[in-house]
Amino acid sequence: MASLAFPSIAKKATLSDGTTYGYVAVAPADPKKPTFLLLHGYPSSSYDWRNQIQSLPAAGFGVIVPDLLGYGDTDAPADVDAYRMKTMTQHIAEILDREGVSRCFAVSHDWGSALLSRLVTYIRSRLYGAVFVSVGYVEPKLVWDIDALLALTRKAVGYETYGYWPWHNSEEAAKDCDEHPASVFSLIYPSDPEDWKKNFAPLGEAQRYVRRGRLDPLPSWYSLAEYTMRDRVISKKGYRGPLNWYKAAMRGINLADEEGIADEGLFCDVPTLLVVSDRDYVTRADMQSEQTSKWAKRLRIETMRDCGHWIQLERPDDLQALLEEFVEGCQYE
Repeated sequence: MASLAFPSIAKKATLSDGTTYGYVAVAPADPKKPTFLLLHGYPSSSYDWRNQIQSLPAAGFGVIVPDLLGYGDTDAPADVDAYRMKTMTQHIAEILDREGVSRCFAVSHDWGSALLSRLVTYIRSRLYGAVFVSVGYVEPKLVWDIDALLALTRKAVGYETYGYWPWHNSEEAAKDCDEHPASVFSLIYPSDPEDWKKNFAPLGEAQRYVRRGRLDPLPSWYSLAEYTMRDRVISKKGYRGPLNWYKAAMRGINLADEEGIADEGLFCDVPTLLVVSDRDYVTRADMQSEQTSKWAKRLRIETMRDCGHWIQLERPDDLQALLEEFVEGCQYE
């Protein structure tokens, strides 16, 4: 959580609907430089942007990095309906208002990319540009037909890339993860990205791995001290809230909000950078690139070589360089 990992720059705010968010906020040291909004994914928190929380302000930029709904210092409602993208978009807009940030560059990873996609839909005037990391743009009105996606990916790449989703949609998943948090970490942050092809992606394998309490070595890019901090952050709220992001998508919670969006509103029409990696075997570079290319009108794609899913942790310097270059190429003043 922001207050535990970054006590000197952490804030809390209770928003207009009563929801409390924790977040990191640092104003730009250079008044000519913009602020970055960093949106984490599953199962993460503001802490997984720790490298960027240091490097971006050091380069003169501002940062706003929330613990998203269900995580860290932020509320974690049990009700799946609370995880509507339109609601969470309004939350982010209010945080920007509180920090006096009229427009920003937004950067997302994993499930944060679904939320960034709806920022583009609902509050695009607040964005100079969008950077999607590992997971690309998700268009409105998408129906998450998991059975179809399982069949499609099995045919395309030889295994189901969404095979863990049915488990995440179950009531048992939060209990499994809360009882075996170390196994969840080993599964989601693999020391060898190839492990996802056998332990995580195929149907039924993720729950089997966690329920058996399996453990693997820490990745080279994740120290024991960092693991300990992350464990303290995640254990504060557990996994029910984080898993509600999956449940909300699979149960169509967002469709009623999105049904009235006009066809032109389906597209991502802000300057867009997609950063993918060649050893991410779940949110695969080829699939994310193809999907985002259909919807993003001003798209640049960069691929990290010999890198897994956690680009912001595995290759922070390379990501920093891409972010600075992207900003330089956009009109933001």
